[in-house]
Amino acid sequence: MTLLHGIRVLDLTNVLAGPFASYQLALLGADVVKVEVPGSGDLARQLGADPELSAERMGTSFLAQNAGKRSLTVNLKDERGREVFTALLGTADVLLENFRPGVIDRLGFGWERLREINPRLVYCAVSGFGQTGPMRARPAYDQIIQGLAGMNSVTGTPETAPLRVGFPVCDTLGGFAAAMAICAALVRRTSTGEGSFLDVSMLEAAMTAMGWVVSDYLIAGRVPVPIGNENATAAPSGTFQTGDGKLNIAANKQEQFETLCRLVGRAELVTDPRFALPEDRKRHRDALRAELEQRLAARPAAEWEELLSAAGVPAGRVLTVADALALDQLVARGFVHDIDLPDRRLQVLGGSVHVDDAPVAPPGRPPLLGEHTDALLAELGYSDETIGELRKRGAV
Repeated sequence: MTLLHGIRVLDLTNVLAGPFASYQLALLGADVVKVEVPGSGDLARQLGADPELSAERMGTSFLAQNAGKRSLTVNLKDERGREVFTALLGTADVLLENFRPGVIDRLGFGWERLREINPRLVYCAVSGFGQTGPMRARPAYDQIIQGLAGMNSVTGTPETAPLRVGFPVCDTLGGFAAAMAICAALVRRTSTGEGSFLDVSMLEAAMTAMGWVVSDYLIAGRVPVPIGNENATAAPSGTFQTGDGKLNIAANKQEQFETLCRLVGRAELVTDPRFALPEDRKRHRDALRAELEQRLAARPAAEWEELLSAAGVPAGRVLTVADALALDQLVARGFVHDIDLPDRRLQVLGGSVHVDDAPVAPPGRPPLLGEHTDALLAELGYSDETIGELRKRGAV
């Protein structure tokens, strides 16, 4: 039995943060019903690097986080469509949406109405800034949040900052925060029998994830600055050039530093006054880098990675996405999963956790737009004739 067996999630979300959250729930076994706009569906269906898939409304951006869900189309601006949605709410454990604040209220499904329909419902709203506050109504994409959170300001070097992180990290963080809160609310419901209203702010999730950087300012008064690939808390800790390729080394502890110096053939650096103590090494990190890279040039990054890691010094090559996916470690863990579309086989990522020694895998392929509408309406008790009428009217 999966961890969320028997939990039904109504997923009204679009593009990334919300769909990513519901995908985590689907991976853990929830029955995720993706409620989409008839004729168009999730915008992510039209996004991604494969134009042919995008034209089929199965874009790679959609495929990445919607495997195992069921798709039902409902027009929430139509009276009969809202009746269908109300019936669905009666069967649901979770409602997840990422509209701008106020939209779902205008559709007639604010929190008070949701509680009337289903007092046990866990309602989670994901937005850029949260449901309250002076910025609540602003539109927000990942890059906007990265900039406002201060994330861009500490990414890059003093010469290149501010830089956008190379993937939509704030959407992902918001999605993880939503999934975690939903699971916690479901646990509380087992004791109280009551639902919850969860208000997830991507801005706050992003700043929470920047914990050490933010706390250095809040507590110590140190203004965070971009330092490229260096680690502000220790040296030598950063990205180093080897004889072939770049290598991340994090010799943060004294014993790791001593081991590193010995393995590169520079044991005398341990007693060099410039590098003897942790604070000394941070002050003279550029000089220390130069000394180490002279010796690191003797071998390729892959050899240094094996040698240093075996000796207890954290080290890893800087890989491309393609090389990372090919790592034996990920293959052994069963992280990438094959799924079949009607006309092709492709691969998607599973979850980042194993449950009872098994990888978490998508329970099925991503759905075609509206693929499960008739089946879900039949589950609600609608007859074939009524379903036909709803379709003719444009309610589903």
